[in-house]
Amino acid sequence: MIEENIKNFNKQFSYEPVLENAGSLEKKPKTILLGMGGSHLAADLLNAYDPGLGLVVHSNYGLPSPAGGWPKDSLRDYFVIASSHSGNTEEVLDGLQEALERGLPVAVISTGGRLLEIAKEKNLPFIQLPAAGLVPRMSTGFHLRALAKLLGHQTAFDESGRLASQLNPAEFEKSGRELAEKIKDRIPLIYASQANYALAFNWKTVFNETGKVPAFYNLFPELNHHEINSFDSNDSIRHLSEKFTFLILADSQDHPRIQKRMEVLVKLYRERNFPVEIIQLSGEGRFYRIFSCLMLADWTGYYTARQYGLDPEAIPLVEKFKKLMS
Repeated sequence: MIEENIKNFNKQFSYEPVLENAGSLEKKPKTILLGMGGSHLAADLLNAYDPGLGLVVHSNYGLPSPAGGWPKDSLRDYFVIASSHSGNTEEVLDGLQEALERGLPVAVISTGGRLLEIAKEKNLPFIQLPAAGLVPRMSTGFHLRALAKLLGHQTAFDESGRLASQLNPAEFEKSGRELAEKIKDRIPLIYASQANYALAFNWKTVFNETGKVPAFYNLFPELNHHEINSFDSNDSIRHLSEKFTFLILADSQDHPRIQKRMEVLVKLYRERNFPVEIIQLSGEGRFYRIFSCLMLADWTGYYTARQYGLDPEAIPLVEKFKKLMS
């Protein structure tokens, strides 16, 4: 089923979200999005698309606060969006409860569950996502469209809508399969610019959830100040790093010095016989560049699981963990 989800992913961008209880919508200058896993990826991508948007993404219990907590009125300039695909994510429900107790304006994005029940009970503005049987990580198009609609970001809404016809997920299948074969029996370490943090994070989580393999990420320029030293070619520690393969998300729109840092690092790693694959973002439009890269990630994760004889869709350990937490 997940194979068909990937092939049909572009169809999500034709989704026209409906804002219910719109008369209750009260926006503020700043926005916090509460979400875990795939339910906050749309916010990360919207920040990547429009860095000036400044969405605060909170993936934890409660609301974001410094040590010692916020004074009661310190969040008065914030609008809170509770986003949970299932509607039952406990961290998001906890944050929603705190927001309501503080009297903050709140809106909800979900397919159903307790989150949607609360929205209806309390007359909160909400967008009900299609219950298409998709796991959160395969529903990013729906989430992005809903979030852009809720925020009134018409430019993002319009440009994402064009992906329904512009983006062809099948075009990336062959490259994804070949990349999965290249990195077999190795641990992917994904590097990107700070501007493309959301893409690096998504690649990592796709390898974890869909591919069923460990994977990690880091960002330029920060990684040049510490992490690279752990991959020097010292024989005494070589056995610790020899399982890694490096995926560099290269973007011609990155700062020129970031591009230079990537080039230099690739040279240094290859001189030390580490396998490095460069994944070049390409195409017209920021959203196309973002989502074509993510399509490649989805196919790579899918074929990574298949070549190990694993089910790309199942997440048994996550489900077992949730049961033990209940």
